[in-house]
Formats: sequence, structure tokens, C-alpha cells
Amino acid sequence: MPDRSELESLISSDVRALSSVSEEIGRAFGSLHDLRPNDFRALLLIMVADVDGKPLTAGELGAQLGLTSAAMTYLVERMIASGHIRREKDERDRRKVILRYDTHGMNVARGFFGPLGEKTHAALADLPDPDLAAAHRVFTVLIDAMRAHHDELRPDTVSYPGHEGNRVE
Repeated sequence: MPDRSELESLISSDVRALSSVSEEIGRAFGSLHDLRPNDFRALLLIMVADVDGKPLTAGELGAQLGLTSAAMTYLVERMIASGHIRREKDERDRRKVILRYDTHGMNVARGFFGPLGEKTHAALADLPDPDLAAAHRVFTVLIDAMRAHHDELRPDTVSYPGHEGNRVE
């Protein structure tokens, strides 16, 4: 059995490999459906936010994508016109408009990612539930750590040597 340091290194390597193949799958999806890289990233961010119970406004999505409001408006309008997403009033705050997958977008995603779901289900079938629970705990703490690191890297919070005055706290 590898020691703790080796296990952490193996997990870090696994996460990089998972991220890499995931990005390649996203590129293939985008290519098949005439989506630009930011379009696919937008769809992914909308889905992750929805699953987390924190649906995104166009402004929040634009901030995550690093787009200007004009570029974000163009992206959203294009994605609505293609049937991938729709705007809807936020049930918790009727003044807010959030972005959701539209029926066409969900059907396209299911058609493409359904086989991946089946492969994932088959790959995990022989693993006992306690192993899956442990893996979920590991992924949860890794995602939290990566999000915390990403938050520290945002341009409005990053401090560079010699530019400490630019940091927003």
C-alpha cells in the first residue's frame, strides 16, 4: 500500500486525467452541436449551479466565464435561439432572471451523455457502496479545495508581488 503522500499524488494525477478526458468529451460535444468552447462551458456551469441548487443569472454566468456583459448577452441570446437554454423568473426572488436548460438542450445533452452515464454505471457496478461513499467524500473535499483556490485566483482578488495594492478584500 502506498504511503499517504503517494496516495495524495495518485489522486491528484487521477483528477488531472479526469479533467483532461472530460474536457475532450466536452470538445467533442461542442463540435457535434456547433457550440463554441464558451457555449459548452456555459451549459456546464448552468447545470452544475442548478444541481447545487444555486441557479445562475446571466451576470453571474458572465462573471464565471470572464465575459463582458455585451459578450454574455450575445452568448445567452444565441443559446436561447438554438434551444439550449431559457430564461426564467427565480422562484425565490421574482426580480431575478435565471438561466436553465431548455427542453431541446436537455434532450441533446441526454442523447450525448446518456451512453457515458451507462458506462459509468457499469464501471461502478462491482464497487461496494462504502467505497462509493468514500469516493464521494474525496471528490467533495477536492472540489471544495479547487473552488477555494479558484476563488483566490480571481482577478479582483489576486495579489502579485509588487502589486499588493490591487488586491480587493
